Amino acid sequence: MNESNIPGQREIDDFLLWLRVERGRSDSTVHSYKRDLVKYVRWLAGQGEKITSVGEPTIIVYLRQLQSSGLAVSTVARAMVAVRSFHRFLALENIRADDPSKYVELPRVPRGLPKPISEREVSELLSLVDGIEPPARRDKAILEILYGTGARISEVVSLSISDLDLSENLLKVLGKGNKERIVPLGRYAERALVDWLSPEGRGMFEPERWASRDDSEALFLNRRGRRLSRQGGWGIVKKYGSKLGLGARLSPHTLRHSCATHMLEHGADIRTVQELLGHASISTTQIYTKVSRDQLIEVYQSAHPRALL
Repeated sequence: MNESNIPGQREIDDFLLWLRVERGRSDSTVHSYKRDLVKYVRWLAGQGEKITSVGEPTIIVYLRQLQSSGLAVSTVARAMVAVRSFHRFLALENIRADDPSKYVELPRVPRGLPKPISEREVSELLSLVDGIEPPARRDKAILEILYGTGARISEVVSLSISDLDLSENLLKVLGKGNKERIVPLGRYAERALVDWLSPEGRGMFEPERWASRDDSEALFLNRRGRRLSRQGGWGIVKKYGSKLGLGARLSPHTLRHSCATHMLEHGADIRTVQELLGHASISTTQIYTKVSRDQLIEVYQSAHPRALL
């Protein structure tokens, strides 16, 4: 069946336009929705159903078929999110009077535990970044901030010089939902930032003429004197991770996981870690307490009078 001849293609196109314009979804997200919805309406057509009349039982049959096809749970869940969002849109636009997918329960995606690297591995990683050349100074500061504050890589590359208060060793971070939080800088991160902000560091990347005001205010620059991109920040982390032999085990988010896990293992209060990482819900931070279960068992066995044989 040619895509242009799919029943419901016009409605899909309207929905995708709404996603892009009204909801501000990225091109990759829109393409993903399109792929899932084309598959869905083709299946409906094969069942003799239409998007304007399909009922909840048929949608559940579609869900069960996806689940039995060997797809990953996350893939099935993503496809069903597209279906539910589409039907919600059809109801909002009065293309049909009801939303038959409203009460269809989505498959639960198992929440994977973060896999932090050890404190020894963190020390080895940071000791790799040595030298007085501008890239080394910058990279050291970025890695120290990622691990020292638990900030996301997108938050770090978005930092401006005005967000830094070295007199108080504080950093203003703009997180998800444009929520600001103030995080402390440890002495290693503070020292690395001072080295980077010297004329021999950031000063060597400053162009004779700035391309934009945003570049001139950026805390971290690339070699062309532009604000360092998120991809650039990722590349820096992966570069040193590869040197240490960590490979796929290391990413910017790994350092965020490691920051939270190591703080909890050293007795930090979970709500303090929540504030540091900028989690909206304490339940998100509680994931990290599961990572430390081995330490919990060890402490229990060494401390509880009835735990030892």
